[in-house]
This record gives sequence, structure tokens and C-alpha cells, in this order.
Amino acid sequence: MLSVVSEDGTTESGTSLIDEIVREGARRMLAAALEAEVEQYIAELASERDEAGRRLVVRNGRHRPRSVTTAAGPVEVAAPRVNDKRVDAETGERERFSSKILAPWCRKSPKVSEVLPLLYLHGLSSGDFVPALEQFLGSAAGLSPATVTRLTKQWTADHAAFQVRDLAGSDYVYVWADGIHPKIRLSQTHSCLLVLMGVRVDGTKELIAIAEGLRESTESWADLLRDCLRRGMRDPMLVVGDGAMGLWRALAEVFPQARHQRCWVHKIRNVMNALPKSAQPGAKKALQEIYNAEDRDHAEKAVTAFGKTYGAKWPKAVKKITGEVDELLAFYDFPAAHWIHLRTTNPIESTFSTVKLRTKVTRGAGSPTAALAMVFKLVESAQQRWRAVTAPHLVALVRAGNRFENGHLVERDETLAA
Repeated sequence: MLSVVSEDGTTESGTSLIDEIVREGARRMLAAALEAEVEQYIAELASERDEAGRRLVVRNGRHRPRSVTTAAGPVEVAAPRVNDKRVDAETGERERFSSKILAPWCRKSPKVSEVLPLLYLHGLSSGDFVPALEQFLGSAAGLSPATVTRLTKQWTADHAAFQVRDLAGSDYVYVWADGIHPKIRLSQTHSCLLVLMGVRVDGTKELIAIAEGLRESTESWADLLRDCLRRGMRDPMLVVGDGAMGLWRALAEVFPQARHQRCWVHKIRNVMNALPKSAQPGAKKALQEIYNAEDRDHAEKAVTAFGKTYGAKWPKAVKKITGEVDELLAFYDFPAAHWIHLRTTNPIESTFSTVKLRTKVTRGAGSPTAALAMVFKLVESAQQRWRAVTAPHLVALVRAGNRFENGHLVERDETLAA
């Protein structure tokens, strides 16, 4: 989950979550641009040498970090330093490198804040990204098209490396799975992004995979899960997802040991769609009494009460609950401290709510590869702010096979725990 975010989209510090992501993007982009500017400056003057054949223009560490104010807040940068020993033939004064991107006196840069939305919204295809970058750097920045291309290719390379990384050392005990529909160009009209996020044994959250596929397709989910299996991923203890049958059939095939937990947020939406508006407030409250019950017995009694109240008039709505009781109440067999994390796919939903905001105007812009890389970089930036699950030490006990009943540890295998 992205830090602790209130309903109005702010974090604990009171800042906008989107602003936090933009600010981190500003820092990275500015650092990369300054590096590229210095590299090109030095490369162009590589032939300038003294009598001993030594270069007159070389790198010389970094300046002290300083804060540059943007619309999203302060961004700290440590600009690279250049040692230029050349002497101007007319004035006799030493030549000095001066960044056209960030002048020595600069403490506020409106250019940075103006272009950042474009950097994210244009995506990573060079045809769209380069014009946005030029607004940031200006035509006099001294960056060649080749240098700009090198900057943009790095994000795509990062995404490619992520897609093939070894998963054998990442033991995901809990996994969230969902199909997301951000407004970006994908290769097929009905495609979506299949997303897997997990909780490692130490309780930290991590993005596992993002791939294009069809949300309801068993084969799309199976392809993604098989790829994770090939790269060393082991069966999770619990997978949380929506009601898409394709996901559950694929899980049974690829990770048969994993237990299934239906997402209550998705389930409530489905039930509400099967009820008239007049019945929805009462039904929603009744459903909350099920998943907020203190233990499984009380939850099952609440399910029975829900069926008695709504079954006669709206049997289809009630069947959506009574037909999947085991999958809806699976979280009761795990630590109570983890229930808040295991009842829904909110970690994916909350992350991609901000990604959707950043990508909502990019439909049709860039290639599918560029679109996926952009989404990956946005999620990667957000991941730095994800908090570990509550009581992270209990995750290792779950993986070790210790038994929990109604949230409490009732059987501890000391051999496994050791």
C-alpha cells in the first residue's frame, strides 16, 4: 500500500501522493539530465590536452547537495562538478563549465515542475518523450538527440530486466492479483494489465509482475504464473483476488498449494449490482458485518442472516456470498494482524489509482512496450513508499506452516519455526 493515504489522497505528512511521486520523478530526471550534460561537455572537449597529453577537461566529483524548489515541493540535487583547465586566449581567464540546465545560483526552477507531468504522461517512446524533455532542458542545453535517447532507453531497459529477474530468492507468502485497466495503449482492444504484488517473509511488500493479458482469461493468467514459476517463485500461502474465474483456474494449475481469498471490495460491488438501489445501503452494512466479524463463527452467522434477509427477493445477490463462503472467509485462518491486508486487493487498487491519474490522457500515445515501461516506472517509484504489513514477524510463522485459528496461533511447529 502507498504509505498511509487518506480519502482525499494525502499522506501522513499532508502532501499529495501524486506530488510525492512527481517529486521523486523530478529528482531522478534532473540528476540524469545533469549527468548527461556533463558527459557530453567532457566528450566534446576530449581532444583538449596539455603538453603532457593530459586532458584539460575532466570530472571532479560533485557539488554539495542543494534544494531546488518545484511546484511539487523541494528536490535535492548534487550536481556533477567539472574541472576545466583551459584558458581563454583573449581574456587569459580560466574557462568554466556552467550548466544550462541548472545554473549555480538556481534555487527555484519552474521548468522542472512544468514538464514533469509531460514526462510521465507522454510515456517513454522517444517520439513523444523527447519533445517533453526539450521543454525541460531548453534548446540551448547542449544535449544531442543521441544523448536524450540514451536517457529514455534506461527506463525501458529497467523494465526489461525486471521482467526476467530471478524470483528464487523472493519468497512471497501472500500475493495479491488483479487485472487493471489504465488508459494506455495495449496491443489488443480488450487487454488489461495483469498485476501480481506480494508480501515477502520479512513482511515487506513488493511488485512481482506486470504483464498484458485478458482479465477473465485462464490462459493469460496461467502464462504469467508459469513465467513466475519458471523464474523460481514458489507457491504462496494465500492469494487474494477478485472473482475472475480465469485467475483461480490458473492458480489451481500452476500453484496448487496456494489458498484462495476473494476480495471483499470486488465482491460487494458485484452484490450491489444485483440489488436495487433501495436495498443497497442495508445490504452493504450487512456485508460489512460479515467480513468485520470477530471470528469465523460470527461471520458465518452473519452470512446466514444476510441470506434470510435478502434471499427471498434477490437470490442471485445472496448466491454471490453463500456460494463462496470458504473463499470469502479464508483470511480467518491467518494472523488477525494481517486480516486488514488479506480481505481485499487494496494494495494494488491504491497503487494503480495514482498510476491511472498519471496515464489517463495517454490513450493512443506511444507503443505498448513504452506504455508498459511507463507504468512499471510509476509503480517502482511508488513501491519505495510501501509499508510492511502489520506484525511482519508473523509472516515467517505462516510460511513455516504454523496453524492459526480465528487469527490466533494455536499450533506452532517448533521444528519448522527453528
